[in-house]
Amino acid sequence: MSETQGYVFNHTMLRIKDPEASNKFYQDVLGMSLVRKLDFEEWKFSLYFLAYLEEGEKVPSEEKANAAYTFGRQSVLELTHNWGTEKEDGAVYHDGNSDPRGFGHICVSVPDIKKACERFEKLGVEFQKKLGEGGMKNIAFIKDPDNYWIEIVQKDLM
Repeated sequence: MSETQGYVFNHTMLRIKDPEASNKFYQDVLGMSLVRKLDFEEWKFSLYFLAYLEEGEKVPSEEKANAAYTFGRQSVLELTHNWGTEKEDGAVYHDGNSDPRGFGHICVSVPDIKKACERFEKLGVEFQKKLGEGGMKNIAFIKDPDNYWIEIVQKDLM
């Protein structure tokens, strides 16, 4: 057995300015579900953990079971909100895609990229790159409320 057997890539964290706007985007636009929320009053920040659920999948509500569920699964998005940032003017966090470059994007795979992009357009989602544009015509990039890029792919087109 490998020494890393059982390791799981659990989550990626993004700092967010406005938890209401970001949660609405990730839940209503991208279809993720909130699986856990933690508030740290002493340090004045909150964590929101979102993931894609299988149809009929239930998120445990009991604290210990919810912690094991959240931190034992793959592909979780952690949104970190430092209290008060929602009241600040302009962008609060660097998206990593302008100088100095760093973080690039997260990626969501969809069953039908054309339908997904049409839906995003109807919802008024901002695109960084529309489907069919640029050198890689089979992918799109949208932006979340903090201008983080989200690559949209269709697995059988890659």
